[in-house]
Amino acid sequence: MAKAKTTFICQSCGQSSPKWLGKCPSCSEWNTFVEELLETPIHPAEVWKNKSTHKTAPKPKLLQEISFESSPKLQCSDPEFNRVLGGGIVPGSLVLIGGEPGIGKSTLLLQVALSLQGPKILYVTGEESEQQIKLRADRLGTLSNNLYILTETNTQQIFKHLIDIESDLIIIDSIQTLYSDQIESGPGSVSQIRECALELMRFAKDSGTPIFLVGHITKEGAIAGPKVLEHLVDTVLQFEGDRNMIYRILRTTKNRFGSTSELGIYEMLGNGLRPVSNPSEILLSSRDEPASGIAIGTILEGNRPLLIEIQSLVTQTSYATAQRTATGYDAKRLNMLLAVLEKRGGFRLGTQDVFLNITGGIRVDDPALDLAACMSILSSYEDKIIDSNICFASEVGLGGELRAVTRIDQRIAEAEKLGFKEIWISKYNQKSINYRAKNIQVKLASTWMEVMMNIWKQR
Repeated sequence: MAKAKTTFICQSCGQSSPKWLGKCPSCSEWNTFVEELLETPIHPAEVWKNKSTHKTAPKPKLLQEISFESSPKLQCSDPEFNRVLGGGIVPGSLVLIGGEPGIGKSTLLLQVALSLQGPKILYVTGEESEQQIKLRADRLGTLSNNLYILTETNTQQIFKHLIDIESDLIIIDSIQTLYSDQIESGPGSVSQIRECALELMRFAKDSGTPIFLVGHITKEGAIAGPKVLEHLVDTVLQFEGDRNMIYRILRTTKNRFGSTSELGIYEMLGNGLRPVSNPSEILLSSRDEPASGIAIGTILEGNRPLLIEIQSLVTQTSYATAQRTATGYDAKRLNMLLAVLEKRGGFRLGTQDVFLNITGGIRVDDPALDLAACMSILSSYEDKIIDSNICFASEVGLGGELRAVTRIDQRIAEAEKLGFKEIWISKYNQKSINYRAKNIQVKLASTWMEVMMNIWKQR
């Protein structure tokens, strides 16, 4: 018998080496090389394709010779899911969704599968039994006559069932549990994840069947497995949220069919995930009495404008070095804004502890939130209340000037829709305003100091 071929593969980045190395030359991680057995495999396509319909090798074609027929996207009843995917499920797409354990990845995909009543769906689970899937479906309270459950981890067996059922949508839970007979290493290894993903990708592209993959994540928050896994798939979704809170956020980090800035917000209930159609309402907290340190800002997530609440607490420090803590906001940008307030406005914030929090448990990086953050900090520092009918939308420069932000019309329209009476923006946005506001006053200013003086003057 011929000697089995082995190779050493870095479990962190997928770098291969003919011998063991202590330090990976690619990612510089230590002790990550693991010996794995390899065979000379059959072409992965031969595992599932019918030999009678096997295609010949592709030949080069001129671009103008390539015919294109636009296939309609598969629409599910979840508008948030459709938005994040770029308008619906694209035929032949390979979608990877990752997130913390217990965050609701399997619940979300099962809920989507149950909502599709027309197409045949195969739900392949390698982590749960059929009874567990049945219990979750009963809890969701939705029945489907076209949903098949398969408890299998061998890709060759899975492809046989795919041909028999002729499913229109496939869900794999999860990619780390699958293994291929072409590779002798165990499930979850770099080579197995790469090989299984390649086989599923070829099947999706050649058959036009969309496939959803559930992916585990590492303790650092990245999707487990080789980086090539994220390069292979068409769309990468990240399911985020605190398990102690009821809200979940579905983000797009890669999308070949739409924007990578879209997000969907869900509320976790006893009977499943409920899409939140108006996220601004949940991001603005309700209060019986007004308080200082609270300001409302506008952000854009993809094509959706949102109004969110910023809370700040500025207090005299008890330590040699003042604390700077930001939750949901970039800490470096907070330090920059504090330096601008101290240099341009003369506020002695170097001796103050500053805590800034974005309500709702989301993370934001839109620079249009700068003015709201500054006003929130100054409101807490001066212990003065900002009227709850006022919101802000402007970037703050290092000179204290207000800079123009993009898509100001949508921000003004969203603020008017939610009942705000005033919105403060940069005067340099004046030429780009086409929206005719009826119930909201658009206030223009050139510096944050001008905004502060006018708001305190109103009181």
